[in-house]
Amino acid sequence: MKEIPASNKKPVKDKSKVQKLKGIPKILDTSVIIDGRIREICQSSFLEGPLVVPVFVLEELQHIADSEDSLKRNRGRRGLDVIKEIQEDKNLEVIIFQGKYEEIPEVDSKLLQLTKDLKGKIVTNDYNLNKVATVQGLEVLNINQLANAVKPVYLPGEEMQILIVKLGKENGQGLGYLDDGTMIVVESGKDYVGETINVVVTSVLQTSAGKMIFARPKTN
Repeated sequence: MKEIPASNKKPVKDKSKVQKLKGIPKILDTSVIIDGRIREICQSSFLEGPLVVPVFVLEELQHIADSEDSLKRNRGRRGLDVIKEIQEDKNLEVIIFQGKYEEIPEVDSKLLQLTKDLKGKIVTNDYNLNKVATVQGLEVLNINQLANAVKPVYLPGEEMQILIVKLGKENGQGLGYLDDGTMIVVESGKDYVGETINVVVTSVLQTSAGKMIFARPKTN
């Protein structure tokens, strides 16, 4: 594990320090660390170059981990565990950036400035941070977009096996889910709640929130 030292006034303005980084730095934000999928993505070698974890992100995770709210506390602790695990992976270059950018109050703004200074890419699954970074001309690697891109493609007429877990909003519908969380709306599926059945895809709806698949029970 390496550390990039903080400058007293303007962190990472020394070009020689930036040049020591081989490849394009990938700056991790708090949300993508807590999410946890970054660990598996790194292990699969889809990301190249050093992974940069800013010290102010570590401080935010510590603050979350110390929360009185049990849900927040668990999320913060998971984030710290994720960092520890990627640090222990000898195939990954993980750098703790020590600059705090104390003149910038917001963590997201600090991340954007750090990404500019390191000429890197920000890794996130935060929708708003993604938008702001894009507007500022920064490159973003969005984990949610990656997940949507690798979801299996189902076409009308294809068959699948699905567990009907609950009733749908419309009369007679049953709902099931794929392993990646994609919702399957099964017409006339209400009588199969709690059962795993074969269904035939009738249509696929892609929205900004994700993909939804409509199907009907397969008739013998």
